[in-house]
Amino acid sequence: MFHQQTYTGSRPEQYDTVISQLHSLIEGESNAIANLANAAALLGSFLQEINWAGFYLYDGQELVLGPFQGLPACIRIPLNKGVCGAAAQERKTMVVEDVHAFPGHIACDAATNSEIVIPMFKDGHLLGVLDIDSPLHGRFDDTDREYLEKFVQVLVQALPLPN
Repeated sequence: MFHQQTYTGSRPEQYDTVISQLHSLIEGESNAIANLANAAALLGSFLQEINWAGFYLYDGQELVLGPFQGLPACIRIPLNKGVCGAAAQERKTMVVEDVHAFPGHIACDAATNSEIVIPMFKDGHLLGVLDIDSPLHGRFDDTDREYLEKFVQVLVQALPLPN
């Protein structure tokens, strides 16, 4: 589905390269949408065996669809619904091996079988979540969690605080 870039080295080394690329993409750019769009495109070209990568942004009440790579998606997600809502509400990364077994899963794409969602916080304020889906069961592991959390930490520095 995505045009895949070729990365060499161990998975941690590959993630370090992508995080370095993110630094370069967002350096000096203050527009949140531009930075989120490039971050989604970067992940879409880097990650193997995924079918969606993007952001849901917190509007003060619920998560609203932001920049992404993949098929059209659900537009609004309450904080008490699905993997994205749970990650935002519980303020922790959610790695779900089988989304169909997750209570309250929101099926935006029937092809999705596993998911990782990283909440984005800045100075204690919820900005949104990074959501990545895969058609494979158990696609995401601790290495993905660790480095995608680092990716989000870098990205959050370029995003404004909510009004």
